[in-house]
Amino acid sequence: MARTPSNMLALGTRAPEFDLPDTVSGKNISLSDIRGETATVIMFICNHCPFVKHVNPEITRLATDYGGKGIGFAAVSSNDAENYPDDAPGLMAENAREQGFPFPYLYDETQETAKAYDAACTPDFYIFDKALQLVYRGQLDDSRPGNGIPVTGKDMRAALDALLKGEKVPEIQKPSIGCNIKWKK
Repeated sequence: MARTPSNMLALGTRAPEFDLPDTVSGKNISLSDIRGETATVIMFICNHCPFVKHVNPEITRLATDYGGKGIGFAAVSSNDAENYPDDAPGLMAENAREQGFPFPYLYDETQETAKAYDAACTPDFYIFDKALQLVYRGQLDDSRPGNGIPVTGKDMRAALDALLKGEKVPEIQKPSIGCNIKWKK
């Protein structure tokens, strides 16, 4: 298992625009379609990564817990599906249904969205405030496959709770760790 950390995009960066196909609905989804009144969460994930499989139940819970509170969510897979067929759009849709994702699962075939967000690994998480300025990037929590720490989403929950209370998100943030994004050659 590769252990690639987040690149930690600069706080204050404006959310890059995107318009990507949702593998479940078949419709294209843009940033404005999922933008929340309070915050917007963009998650770079994939189907086959053990780090993502480890957190899938919690990201589903997170989106369910916060989705009705003015926080928009989307997941993006940017992996090269030709060389990593487990991450092909049809299997993404199947995985989204199996996991009960309450958010669109978008396919970034050109990998331009991952590059715009400076995404490095799966999972890689970004939280933008109501003005679409980056206020959090990094890990879901301290849990990793095999480390015995329960998956709680505490780091992202703390950031989202701060935004909901109108407070500043703590600037001390830990990078996510996961499999590297499978870039096309």
